[in-house]
Amino acid sequence: MSRPQPLIAGNWKMNRLPSEAVSWTRELLARLDRAPVEAGELALIVPYTHLPAMTSLAFGTQVALGAQDVSAHEEGAYTGEVSAAMLADLGTRYVVVGHSERRAYHGEDDALVNAKAARVMAHGMVPIVCVGEQRAERDAGRAEEVVLGQVERALQGLAPADPAALVVAYEPVWAIGTGLTATAADAAAMGAAIRRLLRRLLPTVADGVRLLYGGSMKPGNAAELLAQPDVNGGLIGGASLQLDDYLAIAAAA
Repeated sequence: MSRPQPLIAGNWKMNRLPSEAVSWTRELLARLDRAPVEAGELALIVPYTHLPAMTSLAFGTQVALGAQDVSAHEEGAYTGEVSAAMLADLGTRYVVVGHSERRAYHGEDDALVNAKAARVMAHGMVPIVCVGEQRAERDAGRAEEVVLGQVERALQGLAPADPAALVVAYEPVWAIGTGLTATAADAAAMGAAIRRLLRRLLPTVADGVRLLYGGSMKPGNAAELLAQPDVNGGLIGGASLQLDDYLAIAAAA
């Protein structure tokens, strides 16, 4: 099977005002009109408040929009939460679930990540399921054990019929926002381990599921990371807020 099309997903986290996001998106689309990114797919994972305007601007372009989280509930008395149905109604394509910051700051576990991923898929969107180890776990030689356990629990009961319906993002927690980055060899080894597990869990689609690397990917290291066989794109944090950096990473895919 041919290698999956790369996905370069920029995770803005809790940054930029909606008005700023509109002008940024217009500039991005203008630059893509002049010089399209040929090799892969682009996505912007943004706060809920930004989605309506940005989705309207990007409709029909090569840029997809994504949300940073979703409720595990379908609807009801859950003040402050946003449902998968609401996101789908806006035209959202991707939804990040299980990001390390959600796990650390909000106590989310693999069972909740699994419920959210299932809800996203039920509404025709694509979950980007995040997994990753702490520094102490890597130093103890447990990185692969921890990450594969997260993958297996997060995907329990999911059965995508199309490989494009699922994305897994490996984000070593110690490399997020720290300036540290896993080596290309580390990223390649973990990607290969995840792919082997997917072949056991989801044999009919495993080879086509995109595996992203998240953890201080920048223009200077993107080409080496993205060249690894089981690194099919990036979940980009801070660098995605800078237009030149985001486009440079996309061009390296």
